[in-house]
Amino acid sequence: MFQQPALRQLPRAVRGPAHFPRRTFLSIRPERPSHRAVEGLNVRELSKKSKEYERNRRIFLWSGTIAGITSFAYTAYRLQQELSKPVQLDSGLPSTDPLSHADAAERKVVVRDADGHEMVPTGNSTVQMFPRTIDIPSYTSSSTQGTPSTTLTEGNTEYTLVGLGTRTVTFVGIQVYVVGYYIATADIATFQNALTKKINPIATALVPGERDELRSALLDPVEGEATWDALLASGIPARSVFRVVPTRDTDFHHLRDGFVRAIQARAPALSTKAAATGHGTEADDEAFAEAMRQFRGIFSRGSVPKRKELLLLRDGRGVLSIAYDDGGSKKESRPASRQLIGSVEDERVSRALWLNYLAGSKVASEPARKNIVEGIMEFVERPVGTVAAQVV
Repeated sequence: MFQQPALRQLPRAVRGPAHFPRRTFLSIRPERPSHRAVEGLNVRELSKKSKEYERNRRIFLWSGTIAGITSFAYTAYRLQQELSKPVQLDSGLPSTDPLSHADAAERKVVVRDADGHEMVPTGNSTVQMFPRTIDIPSYTSSSTQGTPSTTLTEGNTEYTLVGLGTRTVTFVGIQVYVVGYYIATADIATFQNALTKKINPIATALVPGERDELRSALLDPVEGEATWDALLASGIPARSVFRVVPTRDTDFHHLRDGFVRAIQARAPALSTKAAATGHGTEADDEAFAEAMRQFRGIFSRGSVPKRKELLLLRDGRGVLSIAYDDGGSKKESRPASRQLIGSVEDERVSRALWLNYLAGSKVASEPARKNIVEGIMEFVERPVGTVAAQVV
C-alpha cells in the first residue's frame, strides 16, 4: 500500500506558505533600518561642525592677513635701512675729484637747456628748472623829501645759485612755490672766507671733518640763527637774492601774508638784540612799524600766475628791493622783463625775511634750507676766491 512521505522531507513549495508570529497591540514593534537617508542625520551635530569650520576659516584668513602685513612692513623697514646705509663702490676717480666724495649724490646736477644756459633741476613737476646764474640789474636806493625810493642803475650783477627747495603748507604738503637762494658771484669770496674762518681761523678751505662741523652749526636751530644773523647784520653776503616762482596760481596778498607772518615771528628777536646793545629806542620801533607798512603796500596788487618770477633782493646796506616778472603782455606788446615794484630801507625787514629761509627752529622750506647748506659746503671745500673764478 502506498505511504505519504513525511512533510519535513518535502520541498518548501510543497509544504505550503510559511507561518509568522502574529502581532498584537501589546507586542513591541521591532526596529528596522530606514530606507530614507535623511532620517539618520543629526542636525545639531552638523550645525556645530559648520560653526567650528567657519570659525577656523576666519582665524586662518585673519592670521594670513596679519602675517602678510607684518612681513610687508618688516621688509620695507629693512629695505629702508639698507638704502640709508652709505655704499662705497670701487671708483677710478682721483680723491680730488668732486664726484668721488660721499656726498656727491647731494650736489646740484647742472644741465643745459636748448639755448645753452646752465639749469638746475628742482624736482618739482610744475617748476622743473632754475637757472644756475642770473643777471639782475642793480638798484640804488635814495631819499627824496624824506620819502625813500629805489631806482634802476646801469649794468647787471651776476648771481650764483647756492641752493633751492619747495615750500609746502598744511600737513598734506600742498606745494606753494619753489625758492632759490642766490649770492652775487663777486661776493662769494667774502662769504666763503667768513664761514671758513668761523671754523678754522688760519684755513683757506675746510677739510671733510671741518665741513661736517660747519654743516652741524648751520643746521642747528640756535647756533645757525646766531651765525646767519651775525653775517647778515655785518653785510655778508653783501648782495643776495631769493627767487620765488609759484607752482600754482596765487596772488600778492597771499604771498604778503606769508612774508609778514615770517617777519613778525623774527621781529621780537631783532628788537631784543637791539635793546641788549643799548641801541633800541621807541623811534626804532616806530621806524620798523613804518617799514612794515611800506612792505605791505608793495604787495597791494593782483594775481600772480604760476611759473612767474618774484625776486627779493638785499644789497650791502640791507635795503630790500622787490622785482616781479609777469612774463610780458601780448595785448600791450610789452616784452617779458623784471619790473621793480618797491623797496624797504630798514634792513631789519630783509634780515628777518632772510632768516625765515636760512635758520631757526622753523623755516619756510626745510628742503631749501638743507640744500642751501649743502651748496655752502661746496663753497668752503675750495680755496677762498676760486669759486667765483670758476663760475666766471
